[in-house]
Amino acid sequence: MMTLLRTALAAFAAFVLFSSPHAARAQSSFAGVERIVAIGDLEGAYEKYLDMLRTAGLIDADGDWIGGRAHLVQLGDIPDRGPHSRAIIDHLRRIAPQARRAGGRVHALIGNHEAMNVEGDLRYVHPGEYAAFATAASPRAREQYMQRAIRHIRANPPPEGAPAFDAAWRAQWEAEHPLGWVEHRRAWGPTGEYGRWISGNNAVVRINDTLFLHGGLGPSYVTPDVALLNRAVTGALRLRPVPGYEGIVEDEEGPLWYRGLARNDEPAETAHLEALLARHGVSRIVIGHTKLAPMVVPRFGGRVLVADIAAPRGYSDPHAFVVIEGTQAFAMHRGQRVPINAATSEARCAYIGAIAALDPEGAPTAALAEACAGPALTTAD
Repeated sequence: MMTLLRTALAAFAAFVLFSSPHAARAQSSFAGVERIVAIGDLEGAYEKYLDMLRTAGLIDADGDWIGGRAHLVQLGDIPDRGPHSRAIIDHLRRIAPQARRAGGRVHALIGNHEAMNVEGDLRYVHPGEYAAFATAASPRAREQYMQRAIRHIRANPPPEGAPAFDAAWRAQWEAEHPLGWVEHRRAWGPTGEYGRWISGNNAVVRINDTLFLHGGLGPSYVTPDVALLNRAVTGALRLRPVPGYEGIVEDEEGPLWYRGLARNDEPAETAHLEALLARHGVSRIVIGHTKLAPMVVPRFGGRVLVADIAAPRGYSDPHAFVVIEGTQAFAMHRGQRVPINAATSEARCAYIGAIAALDPEGAPTAALAEACAGPALTTAD
C-alpha cells in the first residue's frame, strides 16, 4: 500500500477509534525509600519479567506483591518484539494497588515503544500482541472497520487515486490487519484501556538520590524539572501538548529516545551528565533503552547505570536488573547480588569480573572481563 494511503488510513484510524483522553497524574518524586528494584526493557517477555520479580523478592509464587515498602521501577519498553506485553501490563496493574497498601510503589515508566504503540507506530509489534486481543467477534470487527476504511478512502482518495478494492487488495488489508488488530488499536490508542494507563504513568521519576527514566536527557532538556518533563510527555500522548514541548515524545534528545548517556564518549559527555545530576539533585541516573552488554553496565564511575540487557543469540539471558539499598547499588545477575562499585577502573574491572564468574564458560562477559581496563564497553546493537 502506498505511503500516502497509509498516512490517510492512520488519520482515519485515529478519528474512528479514539476521542479526547483523560487520565490522572502520577506522583514523580519520592524520598526515604529503603529498597528500589529497577528492571529494564522487557519487550513482551512475560516469564522473564515474573522471574525477575520473584528473584527480587517482590512477588510470591501466585504473583502477588510481597515486597513491602520497596519500589519497583520498570524502565519502559514493555511492548514490541515479543508476544506477551499485555500480560505484563495486566500484572503490573494488579500488583500496583497491592504495593501501595503495603507502603511500596510500582512505577511503570513510559518508554519510546509505549509511546509508539499509543500513537499508532506499529512497526515492531509482534503478531502475538494482536492475537492476545482476538476474540470470536474479531472477524466481524475487522470487516466493519475495513468497510468504514473503504468508504473513507473513496470519499478522500489519495493523489494517486483509490485502489481497486479487489481480492488482492483485501488479502493485503487482512495481512496488515490481523485478527485482534482493531481491538489492539482501540485498547492502545490515547483513550483506550492501555493508552490511558500509559499516559497516566511517568516518563521520569526521582527516588532518593537517583533519577530513573527510559532513555536519558539530552542537552535540550537540562532545564525542565521532573514534573514538567512528565507533563510534557503525558500531554503529548493525551493529544494535549504542553507549549514548547510538542515534539518531546519523538525528540532524540528527549527522555524516551536519548542515547548519549549510554553511548557517547564519557569524557565528552561528562559535563552534560554533571549538569543533569546538579539540576535534579541526584548522584545517579538509571536508564534502559540501549543494549550495551549482557549485564548491567556502569558508566561514568557508576553515576549512570544502563539496565537494558543485551542477550546475544545462543546465549541465555541472565535476567539481570538493578537493586538499590540505601546508597549502594547492586546488579542482580543470574539470581546473585553483585555490588556495583565502578568509581575507579580497578573497581569497574572487579565488578565485570564478578559478573563474568557467574556466567557459563564462553559467555560474552568473559571477553569483557579481559578487556575491562579499556575506556568503555563496546556497544552491541
